[in-house]
Amino acid sequence: MNIFSNLLSQTPKTTSSPKQRRGIEIKSPREIEIMRQSAKIVATVLKEISELVKPGMTTSDLDAYAEKRIREMGATPSFKGYHGFTGSICSSINNEVVHGIPSPKKVIRTGDVLKVDTGAYYQGFHGDSCITIAVGEVTPDAAKLIRVAEEALYKGIEQVKAGVYLLDLAGAIEDHVKANGFSVVEEFTGHGVGRNLHEEPSVFNFRTREMPNVKLRAGMTLAIEPILNAGSRHTRTLSDRWTAVTVDNSLSAQFEHTVLVTETGYEILTDRSKV
Repeated sequence: MNIFSNLLSQTPKTTSSPKQRRGIEIKSPREIEIMRQSAKIVATVLKEISELVKPGMTTSDLDAYAEKRIREMGATPSFKGYHGFTGSICSSINNEVVHGIPSPKKVIRTGDVLKVDTGAYYQGFHGDSCITIAVGEVTPDAAKLIRVAEEALYKGIEQVKAGVYLLDLAGAIEDHVKANGFSVVEEFTGHGVGRNLHEEPSVFNFRTREMPNVKLRAGMTLAIEPILNAGSRHTRTLSDRWTAVTVDNSLSAQFEHTVLVTETGYEILTDRSKV
């Protein structure tokens, strides 16, 4: 889940700890094991939703299912009540980029490009992940957008290991997106995740000099989440003050994983293939 609305510029509240370096937490083995569990809950819910969703359902139906399953597995929804957000998932359809509010009035239809983003808070730590679902048969252009968005996520993840820099991830994502004719949304980024839903560092999906180019260390946990638009990269926020949409009504797609940095590479904590 992206840092909501204008929260990108705000430093998350974190507990002071000797393990922190410039506000970035290094998780202990015990904390990592808890995060494996919170991330597994998220992965399970998203896998189940991907198999459950069908035309005629509403985004409110999916939200109720996600909350029920998260609580059944001993966790609480990370998103519900977060800065006033009312859902347990973000459900964004077609030109909606991020932060779509679940509603009984939003009916899912064949051909929709549906983004479902959710988080679970378990024993003091969050897991966070997003998928894009092709509802029924979508257009070839929509299918390509979804495919490239997922590929871009893994292009970024493949760069992860202790000693590399965040902009190495960003460059790999940006290059793959642009090579396929799409644009990277710049208003929203990935982030650190753990004791707080949003922690340092910001994880950009494009090259920038706006933030320090952080060197990765083993024990960091990152929510990596490229967001792609078929047209312009620019977005605007609707009157509900949450839902961001493309300015040109083009389609948008997003994928996200919670990833652990290791000495030799990475571990995808929200890997749906392992649940």
